[in-house]
Amino acid sequence: MEFFCIFLYAYYFSKIPIVKYFRSKAASEGSKTVSADLAAAGIHKTEEVKHEDRLLKAIAVSLVLVAMYNVCDLIGRYTPLIDFLRIESRKGLTTAIAARFLFIPAFYFTAKYANEGWMIMLVSFLGLTNGHLTVCVMTAAPKGYKGPEQNALGNLLVLFLLGGIFTGASLDWLWLIGKGSF
Repeated sequence: MEFFCIFLYAYYFSKIPIVKYFRSKAASEGSKTVSADLAAAGIHKTEEVKHEDRLLKAIAVSLVLVAMYNVCDLIGRYTPLIDFLRIESRKGLTTAIAARFLFIPAFYFTAKYANEGWMIMLVSFLGLTNGHLTVCVMTAAPKGYKGPEQNALGNLLVLFLLGGIFTGASLDWLWLIGKGSF
């Protein structure tokens, strides 16, 4: 295992973008020990540093987006406690959920033409509505059914909720395509 790690360090570690970035940064700040590592990795141009800066900025924005989504989702899960915000009508819930499909073109145009601030705002609103509507559906849908039907409906709701989470997690990187970050 130790030899395998030495092999990985010798051949692959220097090719990782984050390693290239920090080695370039250290060399630009005057570090003499990193210069040989940079030469061995083939880094001689400032263009590569700019590409690494864009990559790190994209990673930082993806982390902020995930954090904002989760925080707003948590807040949204508590908003149905406010009586006038709670949606109990099935038609109202269906309309609100169907209206969320408008997020698709909104995300596309935001990724293509807007900056990160607008994307953070849009992701925050998505998280807020997600938390709010999830709680509203989970509490309103089983009303009017008997015990076994409520249980089956609850199982179906959880199945589709997990399917949506899986799909969202699988496709969450698509907003980067519009910007051409990679």
